[in-house]
Amino acid sequence: MVQKRDALSQRVEQYAPLVKRIALHLKARLPASVELDDLIQAGMLGLMDAITHFEEGHGAVFETYATIRVRGAMIDEMRRGSWAPRSVHQSSRQISDAMSALSHKLGREPKDSEIAAELKVSLEKYYQMLLESSSSQMVGIEDLGIDDDVIGDSSDHRDDKLFNLLASAEFKRSLAQAIAKLPQREQQVLAFYYDEELNLREIGAVLDLSESRVCQIMSQAMARLRSMLRDWRN
Repeated sequence: MVQKRDALSQRVEQYAPLVKRIALHLKARLPASVELDDLIQAGMLGLMDAITHFEEGHGAVFETYATIRVRGAMIDEMRRGSWAPRSVHQSSRQISDAMSALSHKLGREPKDSEIAAELKVSLEKYYQMLLESSSSQMVGIEDLGIDDDVIGDSSDHRDDKLFNLLASAEFKRSLAQAIAKLPQREQQVLAFYYDEELNLREIGAVLDLSESRVCQIMSQAMARLRSMLRDWRN
């Protein structure tokens, strides 16, 4: 029993920096009222849960599994705090629906002005909707088109379902293909954010854009991906 506790403590200490890195990424996209310490605390609980439930031999890297568990724990904590109103989630869904309808009709990715027209709002209003919806896209599970029945599953096996979906070769291939179809600027922002691990302010400095504009581009890119990946398993 003592050896087991020691092994758990060593694993927690080893992956604690991963929890902090995920928390910092989420914090950059959340309202100022959300405390970094709260995210880290929830993430550490998710990490311990991952350590407890991870099974060797499934062909999965522990860090990948732990990342999903940690992010999921942080998401659950924020949802319990009702940090984003329902209308924000509805706007995000409306944007993705409009993009999906236009891409099928036009045979290409729609322009900003076309999306605004489909939504029957001004371009200025559309950009405001993007800014608001960006706060609801903390992790990207919903944004990448995973079915709502999996997202809303409150069972103990929910994270395992998400892991199986995200770890599958089919999903990774579909995601790579979808990213390749994004406008260049949106690809750049995603690469800086996820690959280079820059925050929105740093990305703005590199691209000579305001932080709010980077936020809009990020939100639009994620909405496009959710639209394109909606039927990825079909």
